[in-house]
Formats: sequence, C-alpha cells, structure tokens
Amino acid sequence: MLERMKTIGFVTIRLNSKRLPKKNIKQLGGKPMCWYVVDTLLRVREIDEVYVYCSDPVIKDYIPEKAVYLQRDKWLDGDEIKAKDTYGAFIKEIDADVYVAACTTSPFIRTETISAGLRKIKSGGYDSAFTVKRAQTFAWYRGKPINYDPADIPRTQDIEPVFIETSAFFAFRKEVWTNHGRRIGFNPHMCELDNIEAIDIDTPDDFKFAETIARTLSSAE
Repeated sequence: MLERMKTIGFVTIRLNSKRLPKKNIKQLGGKPMCWYVVDTLLRVREIDEVYVYCSDPVIKDYIPEKAVYLQRDKWLDGDEIKAKDTYGAFIKEIDADVYVAACTTSPFIRTETISAGLRKIKSGGYDSAFTVKRAQTFAWYRGKPINYDPADIPRTQDIEPVFIETSAFFAFRKEVWTNHGRRIGFNPHMCELDNIEAIDIDTPDDFKFAETIARTLSSAE
C-alpha cells in the first residue's frame, strides 16, 4: 500500500553555463535540452506538480506550458553555487512530502524509472531514491582493487559490480533534507539506468553523442 504524499518535481536551471555555453536551451533533437526532463516529470503519475527554478523568465519559452515557473534569486547562478544551495532555496519556498530533483543534462531518463523510485519511497521501505549506472568491471580506488582479488582473477560476468552515482534525479522525503541536509538518505533505493538513460551532457563531445542518440530514438518512433 503506497502512502499518499504530496510530491513535487523540480528542475534547477541556470543559463550561464561555462563548459557548454547555453547548454540548457541548446537544441537537441528539435527541442531545447531542458524541455526533455521537464516533460518527463510532467508525465510521471506520482508527481503532483513540476517546477522550473530559474532566475530568468525567458526560460518559459523553452519548457512545456504545464510546468510552473518559479523565479529564483540571481545569486544562485554563481559559479561556486552547489546543488545544496539551490535545493535549499527551493524547498524553503515550496512545501511537499517528497521532492524529485531532476537534471537537464540527463534528457533520456524515462518516466518508468522515476515512477519506480517514487513507489519505493511511498511504500515506506526507503527514505530516498537515486540513479546509478552498473559497472561490471575490474574497479580500483586509491591504488587498490575494490571488487576482486588480483591473485584470483574472476570471469568478468562473475565479478561483483560497482554502482556509479549519476545525477539524473534524486527523490527524497522532506525530512531527509530538512533534518540532515541530504538528497540521499540513510536507506536509499538505487535506480539502475541503462546506457541511454545514463547519458549525462556536460561538454561539447557529450552533446554531439546525445544528438546521435536523439536522432536514433526519433527515427525509431
């Protein structure tokens, strides 16, 4: 039985990105890049409202009409600003039981993945959910192997996988943030992404690759 919880999706957007200038409104597959994740959130049945949190009202020209625009302070566009700053500012303005913070740089995340994470939270078994990519490979950290013994090399298919956190979305109960300042709680559910969903766009090369994927997906429809 799922708990009835007010659930808000939000996307924080700034228009002064440096590594890939204006990446959030750059055309990808015929639509602005930021349009994709906002549209996906709007189609998740478990989400009650979707907000776009941006300092510049011009962003309204690049997002679906059903999304709610909420203007944020200009200082939140600073280069040193972290997710903790924008999340905290948004949550002070908009109250909810569960928040879903999604990232524009992951345009291929699916509604089914977000829904699955929210159902885990609303079932009462988890306090948060976040996205990961499985790496079924030989992994090292600080000069040491972390998932195998070099003296007894396993087959790749038998190796213990590691999971790489991605920024596609973070879903969490309000108290996880208000009590602990965390977007990943103490009993999180990991939402495993496939290779397409896990694409994260931060550089020009990332964008070129995403364009290829967008064209492929469009031609398959």
